[in-house]
Amino acid sequence: MSENIPSDLRADCSNCFGLCCVALAFSASADFAVDKDIGEPCRNLLADYGCGIHAKLRPAGFSGCTVYDCFGAGQKTSQVAFGGESWRESKDTAKSMFAVFPVMRQLHELLWYLTEALALRAAKSIRADLQAALDETERLTRTAPDAFGALDVPGHREGVNALLLRTSELVRAGAPKVKNKRIRRGADLIGAKLQGADLRGANLRGAYLIGADLRGADLRLADLIGADFRDADVRGANLAESIFLTQVQLNAAKGDARTKFPATLTRPSHW
Repeated sequence: MSENIPSDLRADCSNCFGLCCVALAFSASADFAVDKDIGEPCRNLLADYGCGIHAKLRPAGFSGCTVYDCFGAGQKTSQVAFGGESWRESKDTAKSMFAVFPVMRQLHELLWYLTEALALRAAKSIRADLQAALDETERLTRTAPDAFGALDVPGHREGVNALLLRTSELVRAGAPKVKNKRIRRGADLIGAKLQGADLRGANLRGAYLIGADLRGADLRLADLIGADFRDADVRGANLAESIFLTQVQLNAAKGDARTKFPATLTRPSHW
């Protein structure tokens, strides 16, 4: 797994205007302590756009913030799309910026997946197509702010997803066949007992792994795109060669010092 993920696909909060803290809405729940509407600054947002409780988000009731990743869309929106002009400077800028940011985030997530796919040896045969998709996605991120609303992001995502699925098939082709019939794309594995399971090469795209016991499980070469890892127990699990695993998923799980994961990601502080 390549460690060469470009810095512009990693969140740089120092070059963002706290967009995830103001442009997005959230409801009071186990993940967020309060309700907040789109355009309403979080009560913890500071004047310098930093978070006043960053070091204690979980105990303060904002665990949802710890499992969010903009994939660098924050700084792209702030510094490139709007040239360093903050939403605080005018209502018109704010309205436009809050509309652009969620779309930019979707595009940057696709850039992350495509960058990973391009680094996989098994995808060599479709590398030209992957590069073309990455170039087109990057072009879309540089659309003028007032034209973002006209972008057909769902249509573009559909085309990219077809390439990512083909990449997944190529990567998993050499892995042993998973015998457990419950292990499949989009499977409901909430609370599943999978301790020590051999899940090498499994297709777990979009699977619900909420609260699943994956202690010591082997998930090498497994496709984990979109899988829900909230409170999944991955202590001692091997996810080192899994594909399309993101920091968001890792942060949502419960791991330990023995958990192995791709070098592109970092060990969550709460493990």
